[in-house]
Amino acid sequence: MNPLYRNDRAGVHAPSWYAASLPEAAPRPALTGAVEADVVILGAGFTGLWAALTLARAGRRVVVLEAHRVGFGASGRNGGQVQSGFNKEQSWLEAQLGDARARALWDLSVEAKTQLRDFCLSHAPEAAYRPGVAHGEYTRADLDHLRAEADHMAQRYGHQVSVMERDAFAALVKSPLYVGGMLDRSAGHIQPLAYAQALARAAEVAGAVIHETSEVTAVVTRPRLVLKTARGQVTAGHAIIAGNGYLPNILPQVNARVMPINSFIAATEPLSDRWQDVLAEDIAVSDSKFVVNYYRFSADRRFLFGGRESYGLGFPRDIAGPLVARMQRLFPQLGGVGVDHVWGGSLGITMTRLPHVVRVAPNILSGAGFSGHGVALSGMAGRVMAEAVMGQEDGLASFEALPVPRFPGGTALRAPLLTLAMTWYALRDRLGV
Repeated sequence: MNPLYRNDRAGVHAPSWYAASLPEAAPRPALTGAVEADVVILGAGFTGLWAALTLARAGRRVVVLEAHRVGFGASGRNGGQVQSGFNKEQSWLEAQLGDARARALWDLSVEAKTQLRDFCLSHAPEAAYRPGVAHGEYTRADLDHLRAEADHMAQRYGHQVSVMERDAFAALVKSPLYVGGMLDRSAGHIQPLAYAQALARAAEVAGAVIHETSEVTAVVTRPRLVLKTARGQVTAGHAIIAGNGYLPNILPQVNARVMPINSFIAATEPLSDRWQDVLAEDIAVSDSKFVVNYYRFSADRRFLFGGRESYGLGFPRDIAGPLVARMQRLFPQLGGVGVDHVWGGSLGITMTRLPHVVRVAPNILSGAGFSGHGVALSGMAGRVMAEAVMGQEDGLASFEALPVPRFPGGTALRAPLLTLAMTWYALRDRLGV
């Protein structure tokens, strides 16, 4: 089944607190007829919109084709956590890629956070950027490893985080289950749909054209590069493909390395008088479960709690029950709290949990597979792909150095094999192994 419609209604945002808290954006017209552009972009999420903004500001003619609405996919329904680095430790990247390439990637990730924060301050105050992301550990061995990596990062990169033992961390993140953790004040959290919508407005002001409800049905490369939709087509010198976990199988070489998995979030009723019973500060938190828990408070003090495993491509019938049970195991003090919104969505992951940002053909670039670290990194991927179109290759070369192998069995077997792996690791989570 087409991932664009597997769990969603055409042209309708997920029933998230994010969508409910914002005014409904005016729809943008679908593409009709044949148009020409310097660059055509598939997908109006963080990646595609940063690419469009970068190119339009440089004077390029840019057309963005979005199958649903701006920010419809993972960009508009994720946990909103602006993480540092990649979904691998810097010491791992150094061992795999060498110090120079690892340093270049770290610098890109730092700039990704700065780019996001500065944009929110200047263009999207409604995205409510707040600093601070904590990470909770369940075992002493994991906490010791965290401390060693923190020392490495301080010495080699000047990146400072606060590592805490059980009591200090419990005073910050008020769960009885963590043995300790860390706080990174250079990271942060946002309202992601508000950020995506502001990016789209900025791109349009710069001159980009965005067409919604315009699913790309084919990518034709010869004799000219053409992206086709049901009612029109765009001919362009370059294409940037930014469909991530919602990309139909129109570029098999991308789908072989990136696959969608589902994640889910619940938003409680406002806890204006109780929120500090859960978190001492307005920070975001994730933890070391393989099926990660991630959570924070919204601007109106709803607890936004994400996680729980789902191995089928379709959403389970009961999203809320297991998700709320998971939340209350971590925070017994939230027993009986009302839940007002529950939603799910797909994100793109890779075998190594590292982004797949590459030139797949001389005039086609693709960015996907951000594996839970995409709020900042996906925007940077869009920017470096745009820069590569304009002849600046350094950023793209750094991303292309990341090891991202094909899933065993390609697109046919990636889902059942991943299901087996995820089931095993989820069992380990429950057993505390």
